[in-house]
Amino acid sequence: MATCPAMSGILNVNNMQSKVSWWQDAIIYELYVDKFAGDFRGLTERLDYFVQLGVNTLHILPHYPSPLVDNGYDISDYRAVDPALGNSDDFKCFTEAAHTKGIRVLIELVLNHVSEKHSWFIDARSSRTSPYRDYFLWSETGTEFQNALNPFVHLKPHNWIYDEQTNEFYFATFYPQQPDLNWRNPKVYQEMVDILDFWVAAGVDAFRLDAAPHLIKAEGELSKGHPETHQILRRFRAHLDVTYDGSIALLGEAQDSLQQTAVYFGEGDECQLLYNFPRASNLLYEVWSNDVPHDEAPLTAIPPLCAWVHFLRNHDSFVLRFLSPEQQERMEQGVDPEGWYAFRGERGLSMRLADIFNGDFEKVQSAHTLLFAQPGALALYYGDEIGMRNDTTIGTPKDTRRYVRGAFDWVEAERQMADPDSLFSFVAKLTRDRTSS
Repeated sequence: MATCPAMSGILNVNNMQSKVSWWQDAIIYELYVDKFAGDFRGLTERLDYFVQLGVNTLHILPHYPSPLVDNGYDISDYRAVDPALGNSDDFKCFTEAAHTKGIRVLIELVLNHVSEKHSWFIDARSSRTSPYRDYFLWSETGTEFQNALNPFVHLKPHNWIYDEQTNEFYFATFYPQQPDLNWRNPKVYQEMVDILDFWVAAGVDAFRLDAAPHLIKAEGELSKGHPETHQILRRFRAHLDVTYDGSIALLGEAQDSLQQTAVYFGEGDECQLLYNFPRASNLLYEVWSNDVPHDEAPLTAIPPLCAWVHFLRNHDSFVLRFLSPEQQERMEQGVDPEGWYAFRGERGLSMRLADIFNGDFEKVQSAHTLLFAQPGALALYYGDEIGMRNDTTIGTPKDTRRYVRGAFDWVEAERQMADPDSLFSFVAKLTRDRTSS
């Protein structure tokens, strides 16, 4: 049992919104623990920063043990904390302190794949008769699922990876070091349900479902958004609703059109929250170009107790494909003519907000003003509220998304916190105005 320092918080968790659908108007702040505060103890000490900024939900990017091939999305142990960030007691003290401040905690749940260093895969590749063999997808020829998406085509030619230990191929949608799980094996589902329960017991209030559409692979299809994937999500949701009285939220990541994304709400029985990727692209283009983007499908009615999550930037690349071809070309040439920050896997730009606007803080303010005018939940990416720029000290990585994952600038943050005319103060006023209305 974690023994945490006494907290003199502003709000007790019991005084948070009493309605069950707390997530519908959440203001989420997305961060890497190490880049923002070093470790969970450091993050706990920094909680007043979020109180002053006015956010009420922290989205913790992958905090698990990992070889860090994919910035933590290659998980080697789902029931532990990366030792560099602390231990399970530190995590529990953090969630307890966050709740005391009136802040909820959202963590990543990577369902599609694990790290090749995960114990399940280590055992699975040790022998074709391993009890964990069927946790993954194997082939003697590597010819199945030829139509499946390969989002990282710039990093691997195809999704089947040859395994010398067992002389077979395993399937990996993303990095070669991230073998996909076999979701048609009921043991995989049960493992993940147990993991959900483990982290709820540690104080977690919500889960972001990474790459949710990719779970089921089917011959002759893109292997994205298969009907069985929705069955899995409904089972997750039903388990959480029954076990925790509907208090735990699922946030789905599905980079698609508005209509194709909305299906992950189900009939109100899948994800309560979904990112609105098309709107993010259009908001940024509108501010950057001083031009109204191409016609965007209007927000349609969604199930009760559900909400879109609107955002400007996040830990991934800025997705261009939701703009028209002409707008894509114009923006690429306008903000990154040399192609330094191009993410070729999905035609995107790995650029922070301040870089997209070339340091024009009036445009950064305008973008935030538009963001806060959107209905539903909102998400901010760490450092955008102080105008952080791309981390160019890391050379030229193959995965350009690393440019937007630099260390938080605390010197600049503290300067802006004390300045009523700063970008930080501007964003903090937007949050206050929104939560008080």
